[in-house]
Amino acid sequence: MIDVELPEGPDATALPRGFATCLASVTEMPVGDLPLPDDDLAHALGAWRTWLAERGSGLVPIADPVRFQWAGWWIAVVDAADPAVGAGVGAPGVAVLAFGTPPGVVLSPQAPALLGRATAELRITEAYAVASLDPALRPSSTVPDVHGTVEGLAVAPAAEAPMQLLEVAQARAGRGLEGDRYATRAGTFSPRAGHRPGYDLTLIAAETLDEMAAAGQQLDFAGTRRNVLTRGIDVNALVGHTFLLGTVLCAGRRLCEPCVHLDRLSGPGILRPLIHRGGLRVDILSDGEIRLGEQISLV
Repeated sequence: MIDVELPEGPDATALPRGFATCLASVTEMPVGDLPLPDDDLAHALGAWRTWLAERGSGLVPIADPVRFQWAGWWIAVVDAADPAVGAGVGAPGVAVLAFGTPPGVVLSPQAPALLGRATAELRITEAYAVASLDPALRPSSTVPDVHGTVEGLAVAPAAEAPMQLLEVAQARAGRGLEGDRYATRAGTFSPRAGHRPGYDLTLIAAETLDEMAAAGQQLDFAGTRRNVLTRGIDVNALVGHTFLLGTVLCAGRRLCEPCVHLDRLSGPGILRPLIHRGGLRVDILSDGEIRLGEQISLV
């Protein structure tokens, strides 16, 4: 994701320019490289669909954006009459970039006051997701080099309860850490019907928190609401691989992307810095103890 500002132009094209800014951030392209028709949003959408199709992607309308749940990018148009937008917006709507499940606003070039707001609280008139035209899943041929350590351990006994730091955690296969809300299926996002992959355990890299602190965005390990703090490994590279936390066998399932719920509990302002750096969702495959300082290694 790149930072982009609203391009200059007349008030009449503020909405298309705001949408182009959000689209540029999603595609990580300079906003000047996007087609920007000097017309209304409807005409601009047609030009962007062609531009995206040439690059193997499409722009898909979202039928029910207020209830939409997807751990990825999407662009919404908020009614300019929504009180959350504020005064002085000379356009029929405001384009915002949303992310996370539940989703929140991570970019709002026309109305910065909307940053961090939950999309469910906004008066959204239309929305679109950028999607690949080729859904083929191709396996990765690279194997990560994993040599890290466990730097932190934490559990929370109930949804939204404060995280409790531990020196030793008891891992239970197919469940989670003893004393943690996800081990008892009582977490905010615990599956309500049976076991689903990726809900036993969460990891996050200490290097991410270091980088945030260096940028002036302080967030401690407990504030991430993850279970294990790692040092020395790329946790994103563990997706699809089995590895050991000490002697406990684990499987990396998918990224643990941030959401507006985390921003509400530990923010504001932490949703955007944690995009694609929010950690890893893991299944526990064997019982055992995990201790501070233990090695993390690939199987």
